[in-house]
Amino acid sequence: MSAAGGSATAGRDVEIRAEGDGSVAAQWIGTVHVHPAAREEVPRHVVGSVPPLAGSFQDRAERSRLRNAATGAGTVVLCQVLTGMGGVGKTQLAADYAHEAWNDGADLVVWVTASSRDAIVAIFAQAGVTVCGADSSDPQQAARTFLAWLHGAGRRWLVVLDDVADPADMSGLWPPAVPNGRTVVTTRRRDAALISSGRQRVEVGVFAPAEAEAYLACVLATDGRTEPPEELARLTSQLGFLPLALSQAAAYLVDAGIGAGAYRELLTSRARSLTEISPDSLPDDQTHTVAAAWELSVDYADRLRPEGLARPMLQLVAFLAPNTIPMTVLTSEAALEYLAMYRTPAGAGAGAGPGTEPGPGGRVTPQDAVGALRALHRLSLLTAPSPEPARDAGDAPWAGRMVRVHQVVQRATRDTLTPGHYANTAWAAGYALLDVWPEIERDTALAQALRACTTTLIAATVEGTPHAAVLYQPEPHVVLNRFVRSLGESGQVTYALGHCFEILETISHYHGPDHPAALLTRQNFARWLGRSGDAATAAAVTAKLLTDQTRVLGPDHHHTLATRHDLAYWRGLAGDQAGAVAAYAELLEDQLRVLGPHHHLTFATRSNLAYWRGLAGDPADTSTALAELLADQSRVLGPDHPDTLTTRHDLAHCLGKAGDPVKAAAMLTELLEDQVRVLELDHPDTVRVRRELVL
Repeated sequence: MSAAGGSATAGRDVEIRAEGDGSVAAQWIGTVHVHPAAREEVPRHVVGSVPPLAGSFQDRAERSRLRNAATGAGTVVLCQVLTGMGGVGKTQLAADYAHEAWNDGADLVVWVTASSRDAIVAIFAQAGVTVCGADSSDPQQAARTFLAWLHGAGRRWLVVLDDVADPADMSGLWPPAVPNGRTVVTTRRRDAALISSGRQRVEVGVFAPAEAEAYLACVLATDGRTEPPEELARLTSQLGFLPLALSQAAAYLVDAGIGAGAYRELLTSRARSLTEISPDSLPDDQTHTVAAAWELSVDYADRLRPEGLARPMLQLVAFLAPNTIPMTVLTSEAALEYLAMYRTPAGAGAGAGPGTEPGPGGRVTPQDAVGALRALHRLSLLTAPSPEPARDAGDAPWAGRMVRVHQVVQRATRDTLTPGHYANTAWAAGYALLDVWPEIERDTALAQALRACTTTLIAATVEGTPHAAVLYQPEPHVVLNRFVRSLGESGQVTYALGHCFEILETISHYHGPDHPAALLTRQNFARWLGRSGDAATAAAVTAKLLTDQTRVLGPDHHHTLATRHDLAYWRGLAGDQAGAVAAYAELLEDQLRVLGPHHHLTFATRSNLAYWRGLAGDPADTSTALAELLADQSRVLGPDHPDTLTTRHDLAHCLGKAGDPVKAAAMLTELLEDQVRVLELDHPDTVRVRRELVL
């Protein structure tokens, strides 16, 4: 008898044979010891940022229902869809389940902030790269690789899709239903498309009265406070038992040192102080809006040190991604200027109102901005990390320096702004993103967060809203094209094209097709069209653009010269190599005259001229030209500039084609070390060189 993956021993020979369905015949059977192969130690992973649990996390009926459905107390359902209005605690229930799964030994926990299809694909792609070794330069394929891995992985995994905004975003992206996997979805939607065979809806409502009263009593007890049970019952009822409202009210009671009865009187007197939240965001029988409780909390936070900054900080936060706002964005120079401009005057208090127009407020420091976030954190208006987060060994692996805010808080905050204040805040948010958006996106998590923030900013200013033209007046905001560029450079070329087309249409609508921003966006559209693989169409689009730019901007404008560079490149890729060489040679003369020898566009033209000449002629001549270019770039741009690294890559290839593969491989090896240091391991350029070295 043989046993794959193990061994058998006995006192004598063993002969066993099968004869028929389910039968076994044996000459002799003694004691057989089977030793299974040792289980290979598999690394565990957390992908995404799982939120921490609230300090007074409340056990509730939905928590037990979720566990019973997913772990076998009855019929096991592998996908749970938590549905309910904003603020009922769906994310906290999912986070509690994720923490418990990790502590129970799950091999993989993936947390997706599922606000858009782009965001879902991005995290699934990140998981594909981390867990499966997928190619990070193709996020769509990396996401498909990850989903395929989930089908066959013999490991315990959990995928949480938090805050699914549109069921259509999940098409083709649902994790598989397999015995070793679990999926949890949270959403405000109740569409039938979310529920199918293998998925179970778990309705998450407001607290039960007893749960709400127990929660308030628990929070107050941590501060040594007690309240009469009847007062807690009245307050929880007046707040509609909504967990988010209860947490803010409890924080206000503790920090302001007032009783539940006094808070109820304030709540009643301020019931109309904020624009009402849309009806689908309120419990069926709720008699008071959550906005009334938020306004009280904002007033109090604004009186905490640094005084007058909490309200404008919340207004700025209201235009950014609810679950992933980098702290650096909110402490950027643009953010500080906005906070100074809209700082609530000392002593103004609630009388200043949420729509106060700007005025000089004095200098605001990054420490002041962090203080404003902490004031809002104290009043449970958002969640902000400590200025110096703990680094204990027991810290969760997903801990990060991101600010989180509930989207209903954002909506209520935006709705209070006057049109001028709304526009100024949106523009300030865009400039705050630009302040921290690196030229080279080494930190993929930061880049994804910045794109998510821009997506939220755009969504707050799209057609169909009262503020549709905000980011396009008086001029189109620069953050729009920076967002598209980031999408394309991260490998999401299809999404870059789609967003670029939308931006182009909007600019043309408000400013006309000849506006410089419209021409620049057309140039970007043609570039991403070419990078998608359609060089011929990109060449045709670029040729038409060149005609318009020459007419509007003039032949020597640097945008016109850049378009000539692109046109030559796409023509070469489309098959006209001789035409590309001639166009680059003519362009180089004009660039040297207009831009000078050290401009980055001049360097790019020298690089491409050498490349296309190499394809049409002697690789040795090309190697010489590239070596000269590399020396100039290293001196002017620096050895770590992306263009310098690209020239090193091209030079290595030319040396290989010229008959020196050993030197070419050595150059690529050295280049890879520098790319990992400068661009990080999963950057598309780094991945390309790694692949070329393997081949």
